[in-house]
Amino acid sequence: MDDEFKREVLTRLQTIEDRLDALDKSQAQLQQAYARSRAHLRRLWLRPPMWTFEQHPPRQLDLRSLPIPITLPKQIPGIAVVTPSFNHGRFLRATIDSVLDQDYPALFYHVQDGGSGDDTIDILNSYRDKISWRSAPDQGQSDAINAGFAGVDCDVMGYLNSDDMLLPGALACVANFFQARPDVDIIYGHRIFIDYAGSEIGRAVFPAHSAKALLYAGYIPQETMFWRRRVWDKIGAMDINFHYALDWDFMLRAQYAGFKFVRVPRFLACFRVHDEQKTTKIYELGRKEMQALRMRSLGHVPTQSEISRAILPYLARQFILHWSYRLGLLRH
Repeated sequence: MDDEFKREVLTRLQTIEDRLDALDKSQAQLQQAYARSRAHLRRLWLRPPMWTFEQHPPRQLDLRSLPIPITLPKQIPGIAVVTPSFNHGRFLRATIDSVLDQDYPALFYHVQDGGSGDDTIDILNSYRDKISWRSAPDQGQSDAINAGFAGVDCDVMGYLNSDDMLLPGALACVANFFQARPDVDIIYGHRIFIDYAGSEIGRAVFPAHSAKALLYAGYIPQETMFWRRRVWDKIGAMDINFHYALDWDFMLRAQYAGFKFVRVPRFLACFRVHDEQKTTKIYELGRKEMQALRMRSLGHVPTQSEISRAILPYLARQFILHWSYRLGLLRH
């Protein structure tokens, strides 16, 4: 056996060995990927649906799956809706249209813009006298909401962020519920998650209100929440010191003051999920604000385990209710 032949045999053997090593590596990678996939599916299945935004691939929002809008009550309460806005021109028109399309006869709608540098002003001007609006620098979202509600005469209040949307018939539902239940001060409903393009990516169905769970987590979907004017008059406006958890702060102050919350069994609004939203951009600030609110409400900052134990009964009810809806066992 000459040297050249030996070299050829050794080269081929090395090639085979390399291929076997590559196959072993590929098999190991496939096993790891499979394990990660199973773990991801378990997390997706077990994660509370109300905090799982992307539940399925984007699809067209099907309004036919929602209950038909209800008729207005005989006595129509005045409803004031404020939209705080800043550089959200790409979403603002959809937000405004969702409010105006309610065709609510006793509506005051105001957009309070923080001095946007995009096409927001052009969009606002295009509505002429259909809405009230103002653009000026402010101290943040809370300050904008307070400015929007300043001097407004109304019976019911609510604010809708400039990237969210009301669902058809939402205001009629709010008006009817408040007329039928004079004992109730604050209401909220179910939410639909949409992406930057307005496609549906998930839904969250909420169980009955839990005062205990609210002490540990601000779970109420803010875009669906409306309250009587007496709540605002008693506990005061939004706290401008909060830039992330302002809605939870407002809820906790209202609950501490003894106001009654009720979850209505209806989808009221859409929460838009995108990279530019406040929830994504200032989470660390939000964590500090949430710790401050838990300290104020509980007298200490609870551990994550304590929070989980406290809200577990509520999360279990939400999990069951959500999947009952997803499986067609109930309708909302």
